Amino acid sequence: MTTPPPLSARGCPMLHGAAFATSPKAVYEQLRPQGPVGWAEIAPHVHALVVTQHRAAITLLNDTSTFSKDSRLWAALANGQVPQDSPVLGMMAWRPSVLYTDGEEHARLRWAMDDCIARIDPHRLREITRRSALTLIARVIGQGRADLMSDFADVVPMLVFAELLGCPPEMTGRMVRACQGLISAGPEAAQGAADFAGLLFELIQLRRKRPGQDLTSWMINHAASLNDEESLNQLFCAVGAGVIPVAACTAWTLHLLLRDDEYAGSLAAGTLTVRRALEKALWERAPMANFSVHFARFDTHLHGVPVPARTPVLISHAAANTDPSLSQGLDYTSRAHLAWSAGPHRCPAISQATTIVQTAVETILDQLWDMALIDENPDPPLRHGPFHQCPQAMHVTFRPKSPDRIPVTALAGGTS
Repeated sequence: MTTPPPLSARGCPMLHGAAFATSPKAVYEQLRPQGPVGWAEIAPHVHALVVTQHRAAITLLNDTSTFSKDSRLWAALANGQVPQDSPVLGMMAWRPSVLYTDGEEHARLRWAMDDCIARIDPHRLREITRRSALTLIARVIGQGRADLMSDFADVVPMLVFAELLGCPPEMTGRMVRACQGLISAGPEAAQGAADFAGLLFELIQLRRKRPGQDLTSWMINHAASLNDEESLNQLFCAVGAGVIPVAACTAWTLHLLLRDDEYAGSLAAGTLTVRRALEKALWERAPMANFSVHFARFDTHLHGVPVPARTPVLISHAAANTDPSLSQGLDYTSRAHLAWSAGPHRCPAISQATTIVQTAVETILDQLWDMALIDENPDPPLRHGPFHQCPQAMHVTFRPKSPDRIPVTALAGGTS
């Protein structure tokens, strides 16, 4: 008989720690008996309500009159009851960006975000992603083994975003290193966030002097008239909300393609197979497992469950997507999953994120067509923390090949 995951001192399921990283589904099953919404510990001494029912999640995400995104409403934080070094503050503490605003202010910032993202040329995005992927593949292709997380999935979106932001070549390496610190679950996360913010400020000053065809230039010159702090935090939000989910989705799509018999035997089907696996991964392995943080403006109820005012309420995209009450007929052709959230704060870059994942996956399958997973575990351990559903590692082997098979002009830094 499997030992259930431990509970917190208050008797709540814990969405953090080794047990959650190893068996997240078991923790969600601990939450479900509380109803569509339940109490959980999301970090040591930090508690929140977590929505696990799909229907309740849709209700909350669209009820802007009752629920706010402004984390300055968080009573426990305002009262000094949240440890100042809590690992959840990096994702939950207020910033002047589209992620933490409501109403007219959200509309203004979302206008800028939507417009800037829409200016990304899809053909250029595919080419940037392909070059970035080939650059990383060239580093491991002669070794016969790789970790698809640290060697590939983690770094592809970092390289892509560095180019989209308009980073000059001498800044790209620093940007990638700062991002790597930012996405870590350890003490280096705070330093990574500080380094990344510093680089964005430096980039904003550079692009004010020398505008280009990049996200930074478009944001700081947008008709919404953002100041430097708003521009910085908008860009911080775009990268923070893009790098880890894209990395996780890339990894889970590859995991399905390499392990699941439904896909593993039909890779020759190409793009259709990759897109099907991607959509299934979004249903079963929502990259943002628990996020979309809201705060009730006043004491209320959500589908019969009391919700105290100024208490954080997280949407468990992972649990809602696997809600037992959902129709069992849903498959990859249905986009009703909540991996991209819903309502006014639904992800603004779905098409772009999908393009990066699909292009990265197709590129590595084309170059390392014979790779195989070393660990056949259907549920590899996750990185620690409540927010992201991302594998710690994904080791593969393949027949070593010559890096010369990858054209120099296809690599980042070459001409294209």
